[in-house]
Amino acid sequence: MIERELPTFIIPPGTQVVLKAARRVSGTDREKPAGSVAVVVQSPSTNARSYRIRFTDGVELRAKLGELAVRRREVEDELEAARDAVREALTTPGEDLRRWLVYRCETGSRAFGLAGDDSDTDIRGVYLPPACRTWSLWKPPEQWEARSEDRDETYWELEHFLVLALKANPSILETLWTPRVLEADETGRELLALREAFLSRHVYKTYSGYVLAQFRRMRNSFEKTGKFKAKHAMHLVRLLLSGIHAVRTGEILVDVSEHRDLLLPIRRGERTFDEVQSLALDLERRFQEAFASTSLPERPDYARVDAFLIGARRRRVDA
Repeated sequence: MIERELPTFIIPPGTQVVLKAARRVSGTDREKPAGSVAVVVQSPSTNARSYRIRFTDGVELRAKLGELAVRRREVEDELEAARDAVREALTTPGEDLRRWLVYRCETGSRAFGLAGDDSDTDIRGVYLPPACRTWSLWKPPEQWEARSEDRDETYWELEHFLVLALKANPSILETLWTPRVLEADETGRELLALREAFLSRHVYKTYSGYVLAQFRRMRNSFEKTGKFKAKHAMHLVRLLLSGIHAVRTGEILVDVSEHRDLLLPIRRGERTFDEVQSLALDLERRFQEAFASTSLPERPDYARVDAFLIGARRRRVDA
């Protein structure tokens, strides 16, 4: 809704608006019922003040933003409110939503081979709603999460997951290559068999973008405070190692336990910023060299992924 999404939005003069609730006309016993259409003749400088609106019969009222709906947006706002209710109902895992899971796995430090005694459990997965929900005006959320003290769960709707995978999102690709698969039905197994179709030279571009953004944040923090987040530095190095492996082999490196002696001292804060920076720059150079000779295709296999999605959705219709 406009009030929530655009709190600084000012309805301009000349815009047709609708009363959300009945309003009595000042000084009379007349009432403008809910649904009455008017035009804004004077807008306030801030939504803390009232709008002056005029009806076809010349009657004018003052009304706050929350009492009005932009006529051309009214249906969209009502639909969005209904969608919000659906999203809220599915924010935490429930029996109905769990029935839609096609794939579930464990990622994070345990899958990376870097877990300690205090490591959280990170669960990721993919769900495919029944056809009636996909076709509905009130579609299920593209992503929902559940968190407890030592357990984080994140699940993606299948189509949204596929799009992120085609973009070579590192977290999504790790979800496909993790060695810790917890469950997979027929669709989930087909998804795993499809994973090479997502790999392309976008891996280098996307991973490099993540590395650049993370390194910039680390450097800015160090320049301002003399400190940086050791855990983020470790994941920066881990991502570079994974990226190098991906463009060289066409596989996503998730279990990096062979690099524990390199990564864990960084996570424990035993390496200076200069040491981390030097290591990251050296790995970035190796990443560029590996990309220059990679055999990865220019683009992912969009047609194959699309055929998989259509087939998966068709099974939901048949079911």
